[in-house]
Amino acid sequence: MARYTGPKVKLSRRVGVPIADIPKHTREEQLSPPGMHGYRGRRLRDYGVRLNEKQKLRFHYSILERQFRRYVAEATRRPGNTGVVLMQLLERRLDNAVRRTGMARTIWAARQMVAHGHVLVNGRKVDRPSFQLSPGDTVTLKPKIQKLAKEAMESMGGLEVPGWLEFNPSEQSIKVVATPAPDQIPFDINANLIIEFYR
Repeated sequence: MARYTGPKVKLSRRVGVPIADIPKHTREEQLSPPGMHGYRGRRLRDYGVRLNEKQKLRFHYSILERQFRRYVAEATRRPGNTGVVLMQLLERRLDNAVRRTGMARTIWAARQMVAHGHVLVNGRKVDRPSFQLSPGDTVTLKPKIQKLAKEAMESMGGLEVPGWLEFNPSEQSIKVVATPAPDQIPFDINANLIIEFYR
């Protein structure tokens, strides 16, 4: 299956939660089902609940199914709670770090910024959105994209940068100071249901 290129708000409506922190996705009427009376359909069974939880996470990080399965397999191999490790792997993606600091308004804009080669990690160009950041890494932007990033930051006024990132708005640089903790992930997800889905 190719990458989804249709209306992004449909994804928010499909899973019932906003997958981007912009007004278009967070408005209540956008999350209600289509139609005059908002037909809800049947109650989800166990499989449907787990599938919905998995889709929420996939849409939030804009990842295709095959790549998401690889993340789950990697989290299973690593020591510790599989659900927590999965969330840490996803949260430490380069495109996500750019989005969390507000230099891009959405995950799709952050992904494009990285893929077009505007982002440097420790002074070297990285054009892979899935690049895994480690504590101590420094992320900066090339000069020609800084004006666009500044406009995005101004439009996202009041955005709270998570504690595992140290952000310098004047230099537009990000320093990874720690591994993300479960309470620093800014949306509600039950990772255990996702792990159960793949068993």
